[in-house]
Amino acid sequence: MKTNRILLLMASASLLPVSLAAQSAIDAYNLSQNELRGTARFMSMAGAFTALGGDLSTLNQNPAGIGVYRGSDIGFTLDINMMNAKTSAIGAPYAKSQTHADVNNFGYVGTYNIGGSTAATFSWGASYSRLGSFRRSYQGGNMAMQTSLSNYITTLTDGTSVDDLKFSDRFNPYQNWSPDAPNWLSILAYNSGMISPVVALDANNDPYETSSYDGLWQYPVNGQPQITPTTGSAAFKVNEEGYIDEYAIDFGGSVANVFYWGIGLGITDLSFTQNAYYSEDLSHANVPANSDMGVVEGNGYFSLGNWKHISGTGVNAKFGIILKPVNELRIGLAVHTPTYWSVTTNYQGDTNFGYSSGVKGSEYTDEAAYDWKLNSPWKLQAGIAGVIGGRGILSVDYEYQGFNSMKTKNSHGDDYDYFNDDISAYFKSTNTIRIGGEYRVTPQFSVRAGYAYQTSAVKDEAADNSLEIYTSGTNPAYTFDSDTQYITCGLGYRISGFYIDAAYVHKHRTSTYHAFTPFKDYDGYWYDGPQAKVTDNNSQLVFTVGYKF
Repeated sequence: MKTNRILLLMASASLLPVSLAAQSAIDAYNLSQNELRGTARFMSMAGAFTALGGDLSTLNQNPAGIGVYRGSDIGFTLDINMMNAKTSAIGAPYAKSQTHADVNNFGYVGTYNIGGSTAATFSWGASYSRLGSFRRSYQGGNMAMQTSLSNYITTLTDGTSVDDLKFSDRFNPYQNWSPDAPNWLSILAYNSGMISPVVALDANNDPYETSSYDGLWQYPVNGQPQITPTTGSAAFKVNEEGYIDEYAIDFGGSVANVFYWGIGLGITDLSFTQNAYYSEDLSHANVPANSDMGVVEGNGYFSLGNWKHISGTGVNAKFGIILKPVNELRIGLAVHTPTYWSVTTNYQGDTNFGYSSGVKGSEYTDEAAYDWKLNSPWKLQAGIAGVIGGRGILSVDYEYQGFNSMKTKNSHGDDYDYFNDDISAYFKSTNTIRIGGEYRVTPQFSVRAGYAYQTSAVKDEAADNSLEIYTSGTNPAYTFDSDTQYITCGLGYRISGFYIDAAYVHKHRTSTYHAFTPFKDYDGYWYDGPQAKVTDNNSQLVFTVGYKF
C-alpha cells in the first residue's frame, strides 16, 4: 500500500534521536507540576499567603513569612484525599474513585528577639511538605479511530533496515547502542507484527523487503486500487503513583515590625510510577501474512503496555520580602529559583497481539535505565493583604510560573537542545490567582474561605492537535491538562497556644488523553490519535494541630 513512500524514507530520519530518549518535554511537564498543599489554614484560604506569613506553609512559599512570627510554632498536618476521575467523549466512558491519606506538612519555627533600636527579630524554620501527589487513575474504551498507532510507528521506522529490527542468535536489537540504532518502539512493533516491511521486486522480479513499512491501518490512496477501509476501536488505562516532597530550611526576620525578609533552601525528592495500557481491535487491516513476507487483509488486535519509574533529588532556593507600611496592609513578594533535579528513568514495554492470518504472540523490551537532569520552572509570587475591622483578613496573590523555561540536560549537564525546543513549542507560562479570607468570630474561633485559578501550561497549538508531540521510552501516549480551579473553606480554633484547623478543598481539572501524537500518514493527510476527556473532581479534608509558644 505504501510503495510510493520508498522515495521518502529519509524524511523521518531526523526524528530518531528524539524517539531514542528516556526523557522528553512531556516528562519535564509531568514532573514540574505542584498542587495546593500545606497546613489546613493555608489551604482553607486557597494558599493566598504571600503577603500574610505567620504559617508553617510559608517555608515553601514566601520565606519572609517566618519573619512575621513573634514566637515559636510547631505543627502537623494530615490530608485525606477523595479522588474521582471520569472519562468522556468516548464510546465507553468510565469513572473511578479512590481515597488515600498523606502527611501534608510538619515543621517548626523558632523566633528570637534581637532587640536594639530597630526592634529586630530573627527566625529560623525547618519543615517537611508534600508539594504534590502523582496519584491518578483513569481509563476508557470504544474510542473512535482515524488511524492506528502502528501507522504512526512507521513514520519513526521508515529508513531502518529490517536486519536492525530482527533478533538472531547473536544479535539483540535492544542492545545495539550505535548512534543510528532504531528506537525501541520500532523494534517492539516490528516483532509484534504491528508494522511490516513493504515488499518490492528486484531486477529479476524476486521479492525483497524494503526499509519502508506498512502499518495495520489501510485506506484508499490516489492511483491505487479501491480497498476496504480499516475500521476499529481503541481502549486505554493509566495508573500513576508517586509524590514530590520538599525539606525546607528557612531563615528570616523583621525590622521595626515593618519590613520582613526571608531566604530558604529546599531539598526535594520525587518518585513517579506509571503503568499505561493501550489496545486496538481492527477489521480489514494490513495484518502480517503467515509467511516470510508481506501483508494480507484481515482482522486483528494488539495491546501495548508500558511501565515507567522516575526517581530523583533536587535543590532550590527562595527569596522573599513582606512590607507593612501600616498595620492594616501588607505587601509581599517572593522568587523561587528552578528546582535543579538529578533524575533516573527506568522503563519497559510489552505487547500482546493476534491476527486472523494466524500470526500471534507476545513481545517485550529489555529494561532501560537512564540518568538525566531537569530544571523545573521558576516562580514569581506577589501578594497584598488587608486587615478589615480588626477581625477580618482579605488576601490576594498572583503567581507566575515559567513552564516554557524548563530545561533538560544529559547526566553531564549538557543541554538537550531538541527536547528544550519541544518545551518551547509545547508549553507556556502559567498565571495563578489566589484569593483568601478569614474572619475571627470570637478571639478563639475563625472561619475561612478561598478560591484559586491556574491557567493551563499547554500552548494552543499543542492542545488542539496542530503539532507532533514526542514522548519518551515506548509509550507514545500523553495527557495535557487545561485550567485548574480550587474552592476552599475551613475553621480554626485557638486556646492557650494550642490550635486546631480544618479545611475542605475541592479541586476541579479537565484534561485530554491522547493515545499518540497527531501525524501525517503516507496518504498525505493529517490524523489525530484516539482521544478522551478526563475530568478530575477531588475533595480533600485537611487537619492541622499545633502549638505556638
